[in-house]
Amino acid sequence: METYSLDILQLFSDDLSFLSKKDELQVQAAIGKIRDELVTRAETWLVQNEQHHIITFSSPAYPDALRQLPSPPLVLFVTGTLSRLQQPPLAIVGSRRATQQGLGIAKSFATELAFSGLNVISGMAAGIDAAAHQGAVAVEGRTIAVVGTGPDLVYPKRHQALHTQIIEQGGAVISEFWPGMPPRAQHFPRRNRIIAAMGIGTLVVEATIKSGTLITAKMAADLGKDVFAVPGNINNPMTQGCHYLIQQGAKLVTCLDDILEEFSHLTESSQQISAASGEKSEDESLATDKLLASVDYDVTAIDIIAERNALPVSDVLAALLEYELRGLVAAVPGGYVKLRGK
Repeated sequence: METYSLDILQLFSDDLSFLSKKDELQVQAAIGKIRDELVTRAETWLVQNEQHHIITFSSPAYPDALRQLPSPPLVLFVTGTLSRLQQPPLAIVGSRRATQQGLGIAKSFATELAFSGLNVISGMAAGIDAAAHQGAVAVEGRTIAVVGTGPDLVYPKRHQALHTQIIEQGGAVISEFWPGMPPRAQHFPRRNRIIAAMGIGTLVVEATIKSGTLITAKMAADLGKDVFAVPGNINNPMTQGCHYLIQQGAKLVTCLDDILEEFSHLTESSQQISAASGEKSEDESLATDKLLASVDYDVTAIDIIAERNALPVSDVLAALLEYELRGLVAAVPGGYVKLRGK
């Protein structure tokens, strides 16, 4: 795989003719501000692993979508499969404090999008981001994580295993921040603009009214990208942001086809998608079970489930434990919720 020298004089190719004179001067001025210490760190990071890549603004490997930003990253540090950056991704974003139902929705949509031939891009944050990466990485590593730290750090630290899985399965982790750079509050809006710009569209799964997720969605809309939102319970504050976006013109999404019909030229045929998503396991066939059907997508109390099935609570708990182990339901405060798509 090709990598790029970090000689400060060769950080960018001499050919910047695709830029306006004003932009070229700005790029050159920015290059001049790069400290030698940062260059040394980057050179050290680059040679540590053959999966480490440094992509400059003038490189052919640099994503074209990012060049449209008012202040595009001058350098991208990429860990993993470099070709992921040239394949169309769809962004999935949402709350860090997502419900079990929201996590299930994000993971399910990500898996189905990956089966359709699209990559999934997100920010590797807790909650919806992580669920999206987990859903897509299982399908040929079809995910891109954009991080708000240097490429040599993992944040949050508990996502070390996810970070490793993304790289090992063929995905990519990218950053515009130099090695050694810790997470800082101002880094994450910059990360979000990369997600919004690289995504051919943005799907929002759970968000409060005042959240960074809505800012990302606005960035995508301002760039002329489609914004999709998953509706939910009107009494749940975690879905109020999605409802707001729908009121503002975002497309309401309840199934994969609501997204794919906007990108039919980029995806596999509907027959292939149906075949891939239609391969149900024996566990998933339990979705027609009466007891499972009595569990709602919102929190359902144990005694309500027992009453609906005319069964002792002990029998219900035993059955629910089996369903939980099979990924059909999730235990939450106050009872259980059924995972969407199960």
